[in-house]
Amino acid sequence: MCALEFQQSQKQTQSLVLAPQLRNSLKILQAPAVDLRTAILEELQANPLLEELSINSISVEERISDPNLSDQEAEKELDFNAEDYSILERMSEDVREQFAQENTPSIVTNEAVERREHFMNSLTVGVSLQQHLIEQADMADCTNSEREALTYLIGSLNESGFLTETLSNIALTSRVAYSAVQSAANLLRSFDPPGIGTNDMQDCLITQLELNGRSNSVAARIVRDYFKLLVRRRIPELSRKTGTTTEDIQTAIEEIATLDPAPGKRFSADSNTIIEPDVTVFKDDYGQWQVSLNNDYIPRLKISGVYKEMLAKGTLSKKEKDFMLERMRSGKFLINSIEQRQQTIERITREILSFQAEFFEHGIAKLKPLTMNTIAQTVDVHETTVSRAIANKYMRSPHGVFAFKYFFTPGFTSSSGESVSNKSIKDMIEHLIEGEITAKPYSDQKIVDLLKQKEIKIARRTVAKYREELGILPTNLRRRYD
Repeated sequence: MCALEFQQSQKQTQSLVLAPQLRNSLKILQAPAVDLRTAILEELQANPLLEELSINSISVEERISDPNLSDQEAEKELDFNAEDYSILERMSEDVREQFAQENTPSIVTNEAVERREHFMNSLTVGVSLQQHLIEQADMADCTNSEREALTYLIGSLNESGFLTETLSNIALTSRVAYSAVQSAANLLRSFDPPGIGTNDMQDCLITQLELNGRSNSVAARIVRDYFKLLVRRRIPELSRKTGTTTEDIQTAIEEIATLDPAPGKRFSADSNTIIEPDVTVFKDDYGQWQVSLNNDYIPRLKISGVYKEMLAKGTLSKKEKDFMLERMRSGKFLINSIEQRQQTIERITREILSFQAEFFEHGIAKLKPLTMNTIAQTVDVHETTVSRAIANKYMRSPHGVFAFKYFFTPGFTSSSGESVSNKSIKDMIEHLIEGEITAKPYSDQKIVDLLKQKEIKIARRTVAKYREELGILPTNLRRRYD
């Protein structure tokens, strides 16, 4: 039997520790305009020395000159570190409450009330698939056992609205009679949306055709008996198998296309987000390119003159003065970080505008390969700073709204020595396929040959990869007989 022993040892390691202010600065740089506004408003609530400038104000920070406290003296005093943070926190709460009371508007206009009501009435909450089905189950004419089984069935649906679990397993799990589960499953199929509670896509499409009274149609026959041929879009073979013309098959396929292959998807959580461009690039009246930062969502801040005067009078106790200086230091850092963020984004945008000038003039086909390191060297910042500055940010251009990352892309060099980005090549492939004859669509090798005529040499597997990324079907699935 071994005895346990305890030993002490020293170990030297290196680690990167970011100061809180540096972390906040990076957070401000990385946040898009809408998110940044939320962070600034939170800081306004927490820091009583910060005030928001009115929209008609000119400067970012209103500098109040005071004969009793010069800027040099104030900066020197800002180096003081407070010690008793427990007392400062209690003072912070008191000052914040007083600040809120002093800045609460006393007059409520009818216009403000109408705006608030419009805002509150505009708030909507999406209904989930489960909620939508449970509401129908509550109104259904069924027994208690069937209603209990319905609850289990609804909870077993996948995001497409399909019931992939077997009824016998659900009966065992729920401890509900199999007959009740079977009746509940049949009832679920009658719920909205059509096709809900079916086993798979094929079953879903057949159910929808039956509900539409089309159970004996060519479309239903194709889905029921020749689903694999339908997926591969083998129109001549479908025509031969069903004994109908290619026109009838084409009409049937168009009817099938109107059905919902995944009825539960419409109730899935909406991942769409509001995109508000941080920068707009446009031509002015003189034909010159201009860069305009979006400042609509970024409150302009200043240090409160009231508290500056309190510091200047010298009537505060040491702890009160320490609190004021600590909050003033925090406020000035926030103001400077916002200003630095805007300057960095503007400088990066101007470099992108200079490097991708042909894109802004002519469109996607003229997009050039560009790396973040190239911009970082030009702007004289680290590559990670560029990465943070462009994260989750968008630019409005004459050709639409694009993510900043869109302009950073690898590419190829053509036979003539011209650099072409992979996004430009994707755009060329998309246009080639759009112009093809549907009865004789281009193969990937044919697209390689057509690009070679434009002095762009890429491999066939690269064309196939780009085509898949564009969501374009292979040749045999694109073939249509009109």
